[in-house]
Amino acid sequence: MAKYLLKRLGFIVISLFIIVSVTFLLMQTAPGGPFASERDVPPEIEEQLNAQYGLDEPLYMQYFDYLTDIATWDFGPSFKYPAQSVNDIINRSFPYSLVLGMEAIFIALAVGVLLGVVAALKHNKFGDYTAMVIAVLGISVPNFIAATLLQFVFAIQLDALPVARFESFWHTILPAVALATTPLAFIARLMRSSMLEVLNADYIKTGKSKGLSDRVVTYKHALRNAIMPVVSYMGPLVVAVLTGSFVIEKIFAIPGLGNEFVQSITNRDYTVIMGTTVFFSILLLVSILLVDLIYGLIDPRMKIGSKGGSKS
Repeated sequence: MAKYLLKRLGFIVISLFIIVSVTFLLMQTAPGGPFASERDVPPEIEEQLNAQYGLDEPLYMQYFDYLTDIATWDFGPSFKYPAQSVNDIINRSFPYSLVLGMEAIFIALAVGVLLGVVAALKHNKFGDYTAMVIAVLGISVPNFIAATLLQFVFAIQLDALPVARFESFWHTILPAVALATTPLAFIARLMRSSMLEVLNADYIKTGKSKGLSDRVVTYKHALRNAIMPVVSYMGPLVVAVLTGSFVIEKIFAIPGLGNEFVQSITNRDYTVIMGTTVFFSILLLVSILLVDLIYGLIDPRMKIGSKGGSKS
């Protein structure tokens, strides 16, 4: 187990090094500079700003300094807001994204698993067709379209929920639902196919023949095995929620990290772009590792740390 964790942590470090290097090079090759969008800045002032932030140094020196700062968890100052560092922006905005992301993941898992189970138990019946129609709509409709529709119906027409901002729990409902629609649909379809396969397994038929009730067979035996593919989807689910939050936070005017990332691109705030990219990458890599560990805990047959990773 310890050897497996060390190996995975080593892969995370290597992956982060590649991500940091690629992000740095992309920022350097981008046209213009961080102060190019400031129309009223004279060339002399721009040169002074470049010197102040070390942008006039050779590229290899900038790269080495950035790697050193990242290793000490220092993402540097913001070019657009000199009084703030990138760390300050992340510390201020990430709690909003975390709350929104956790709520969206909970909705996607709870509703998606429920729809998948209902569809499997009511196979080729009304419940199955209804659940799959919802799943197809969730996959087909982009989350920014879903967000606009939710705002129009529940905030403008019905006046039941706030249209934007992030000031209470009620402000989180619409953006969380909009963010959860696509992963919810994937989970429902994945759960349906997995549940159908498990329900037709021999050990399920044996349990029923021994007199076990349908509830015990379904929820104690079938559901536990059928949910394993959904657990494997948790890594991509985190990716979908984090990347989807960029647009959703902008639409609902939520001061989260995704909104800061979009704003930093508009402002050419390179340090914020690189800092948030690295921060999101760390979250994704760690979440994938945690999913692998949880997978092994849920299914005792999985052996973590064996050669080649987990195996049954």
